[in-house]
Formats: sequence, structure tokens, C-alpha cells
Amino acid sequence: MTEVCKVYEEHLDKVLEAQSKLPEDEVILEIADFFDALGNPTRLKILLALMEAGELCTCDLSAVTKLSVSAVSHQLRILKDRKVVTYRKDGKNVFYRLDDEHIREILRTTVVHLSEVR
Repeated sequence: MTEVCKVYEEHLDKVLEAQSKLPEDEVILEIADFFDALGNPTRLKILLALMEAGELCTCDLSAVTKLSVSAVSHQLRILKDRKVVTYRKDGKNVFYRLDDEHIREILRTTVVHLSEVR
């Protein structure tokens, strides 16, 4: 059962402080979309593989996830649209990597946090 206050009492100073520091609603929606991208097991496996390998082509990611290149491509499109991964073309191959060090740090921090909770 979730614990809740036994008596309803707002602490207006803290409410106003929290409200004043919240990002704009549009930014909150972007953050929600970002975390939604991380909430899919296939996409998360792709990201963790990229975190470890640095860069993988779509064929490599297909082998890692045991999914078709088409299915991996669909997941990569979502990750790219949400600015989680970026890519480069090399001849007929397309290599993906995490967009930047912030993404790597979010993944690392999450893995460490969940390891400590166990």
C-alpha cells in the first residue's frame, strides 16, 4: 500500500518553489518522450549494446537483438527521432552510436542504481 498524508495540508512555499522551477510543458513532453524511448526492452538492448560497443551497424544490432534488420531499423528510427542515437554512413553500411556522453551517463547511472537496489 502506498503511504499518503493522513491530513491534507499544503505547504504553499514549497509548492510555489517547485512550480516556479518546473520546465515549460513542451519541455516536459519532450522529457517524457525521451524516457518513453528508453522504456522499450528492444530499444534498451540496442542502447546498452551501443554503450558497450561504441558503434554498431544495423546488421550488428540485428544479430545482438535477434530481430530482423527491418525491426531494428524501426526501433532505431524512434531512437533517432528522440535524439538518443545518431548515425553515419560508410559505403553501404549505416553505423549507429549513442548521441552523446549524456546518454551514456544516463544508462550507466541507471545500471549502477539498479545493481545497488538488489
